[in-house]
Amino acid sequence: MAEKNYKATTGVDEFYYAVLDETKAAVITGSVERVEFLQNITVEMPQTAVRAYGDNKTAEIAVAAGNITVTGGFHKLPIEDKKVLLGLESTAEGLHSYGSEDSPPYVACVFAKTAEDGSKEWVGLTKGIFLRPSINGQTKQGETQFQGEQISAEFMDRDVTGFEKEKSVVFGFDESGNATQRDALFQAVFGAAYPTATPEV
Repeated sequence: MAEKNYKATTGVDEFYYAVLDETKAAVITGSVERVEFLQNITVEMPQTAVRAYGDNKTAEIAVAAGNITVTGGFHKLPIEDKKVLLGLESTAEGLHSYGSEDSPPYVACVFAKTAEDGSKEWVGLTKGIFLRPSINGQTKQGETQFQGEQISAEFMDRDVTGFEKEKSVVFGFDESGNATQRDALFQAVFGAAYPTATPEV
């Protein structure tokens, strides 16, 4: 039996997203994009136990799965990424807008939970849409304080190569210096390789 890993993660890093190809010609359209300076992220996957009764006792228990919601906090979410994630309309002069007819595309996402020894737990979110965030501002009070940005999304199941049933969240773990699970996760979630820092010539 393989040795179990009990190292807790201490940080988050490497948030990536890509727009899904609804024509089914490929998994994604375009390239995988990175948003830097992820501060925190929460993936909520609620379940409820549903009981059936008979003869004054529990006859059976089933599990009902709730909606998967994701909330992410960033130091700053660039307008270029907001435009894609939220389906924003822009003008030739560079103005962007929110409206009642905005149509955000389906996207897939991947991020890493990091540990102090350099190991990483990779988490993939297979199909969801992002919801427009609130616009907040606050006056300076004495010392400067940075105001981060939060954005939320709703995710659903989709077919993922290698699994028999549709999945909404896929994850894997790599020891420090290893990238086997990362590379497999990027192929499963995006159908594309992990983007390298230096493009191949």
